[in-house]
Amino acid sequence: MAGAPFPAPLLRSVRAVVLDTDGVITDTARLHAAAWKGAFDAALAVAGAAPPFDAVEEYRRHVDGRSREDGAAAFLAARGLSLPLGAPDDPPGTGTVRAVAARKEELFTARLRTDGVAVWPGTVRLLKALRDAAVPCAAVSASRHATELLDTAGVLGLLRAVVDGREAARLGLPGKPDPALFLEAAHRLGVAARDAAVVEDALAGVEAGRRGGFGLVIGVDRTAGPTSAADLRRHGADAVVGDPGELLTAGGD
Repeated sequence: MAGAPFPAPLLRSVRAVVLDTDGVITDTARLHAAAWKGAFDAALAVAGAAPPFDAVEEYRRHVDGRSREDGAAAFLAARGLSLPLGAPDDPPGTGTVRAVAARKEELFTARLRTDGVAVWPGTVRLLKALRDAAVPCAAVSASRHATELLDTAGVLGLLRAVVDGREAARLGLPGKPDPALFLEAAHRLGVAARDAAVVEDALAGVEAGRRGGFGLVIGVDRTAGPTSAADLRRHGADAVVGDPGELLTAGGD
């Protein structure tokens, strides 16, 4: 009779695992993408630019995994829109990069109140198996909401550390694809990057894991698009799975 699942052999060479939050642990990437679409489509309309924001491909390529400000700047630049950066306290709008980012935050918060927080069951199974195997885990996120969301979702207790957007701002850590968030998480777990794995769904995050010298970088391809898995590998993933639950194997008696 099979027992509890164990981490797959792919993970048995590492001493710790660092996971992205949105899209890997929590099912909130779709909420972020929808909020970005509302903010970007308004800015595109004012500029007379078409087509509208693609909440799948453009989100994946330009925004996913980045801080709000970096994501807004990256997408607008990709569309040839040169907006001023603006001030940190710019109200939500379309006139500056920070105004667009503030509008996204406003829309995301509203959607979160309406839709709540869901977690990916396969990731929860993986986190529990890693806990049972005494492999410490941490979560990272560019979002300032991440710790609160993980707590609300009931998975914070499965994590030894969380490095979210608030911590990044407090410590002055640059966002992905810089590896600073992942390196800080590994430091808090007490392991060197070469002895840890990164599990990421964003291209910027996979690139950050590779740049940081992590021993294993696993891409999570939930979109299953025509080039999505290849893109993850091209940015530095050693392996690509459709769900982190695939990183489990059945235990013995």
